[in-house]
Amino acid sequence: MDAVAPVRGLWCAMLTPLDRSGRIDHDLFAAHARSLLAHGVDGVAPFGTTGEGQSFALSERLAGLDALLKAGITPGRVIAATGCAALPETILLTRHGVQSGCRACLVLPPFFWKDASDDGLFAWYSQLIEAVGDPRLRIYLYHIPQVSGTPLSVNLVARLAAAFPDVVAGVKDSAGDWTNTEALLARVPQLAIMVGHEPHLPRLMRSGGAGTICGVGNLYPALVRALLSPGVTPADEARIATFLEIAFRQPLLPGFKAVLAERTHHPGWLSVRAPLLPLAEAARRSLLAALQEAGLEPVNAPRGS
Repeated sequence: MDAVAPVRGLWCAMLTPLDRSGRIDHDLFAAHARSLLAHGVDGVAPFGTTGEGQSFALSERLAGLDALLKAGITPGRVIAATGCAALPETILLTRHGVQSGCRACLVLPPFFWKDASDDGLFAWYSQLIEAVGDPRLRIYLYHIPQVSGTPLSVNLVARLAAAFPDVVAGVKDSAGDWTNTEALLARVPQLAIMVGHEPHLPRLMRSGGAGTICGVGNLYPALVRALLSPGVTPADEARIATFLEIAFRQPLLPGFKAVLAERTHHPGWLSVRAPLLPLAEAARRSLLAALQEAGLEPVNAPRGS
């Protein structure tokens, strides 16, 4: 665990490949991580939203992280997504991430109780930090209320940062609400503020933000990297907007996987965990045709990788 340097730059919220039996394909998972790092991604974050993390058992998430590290992925280039609805499970995954040497842990709030107060959420995160009890622990708070139904208020983030200044290192703000991101930048400037909504990246970086943990990096790492650059152009911003407009015409994660399956020629990317469903063939072909027409080409990974 890197005890000094905050997470910055382009971190990819990894997609998770499945084999024919519906289990995680560890070899393909590691190959994807290696490909991302080779194409300019600073690090990877397995089992977040893009990785369908909440659809996998604890044992699968533990084994999946172990497989990445065993395959040679440097732990300092991994942020382990460890949030669960239950505190004991979050403690287990977070402790495992720390003991594995991961750079940090990305922690969702407990998302079942939709009326959780700031006091209740503060107690939950406090108990997590105290239970892990490891000075190497670095937590990135994960704010994605449109999915979790449980927002992390700016006041709560500031309170946690003040109470645990050596542990709470940053925020992944995936709400897509610039007003909230701007408030975080002003209220907790000591934290690494990252966004999941790629179109906000140029403004974030101009305002002193740290970067992104995002899903589009699975397909377009060079484009996302351009959005982080002081030299970002209107054409770069238009390309990401075009991609997202096309991507949101169908369910997002099955669409991402369909594109990756096409570019790598590996059918293991087509599968998703229920209740998600793979794209129907007509939708898949329509998505690929729209991307080709727009001149959007993801990274061409080696065949079968």
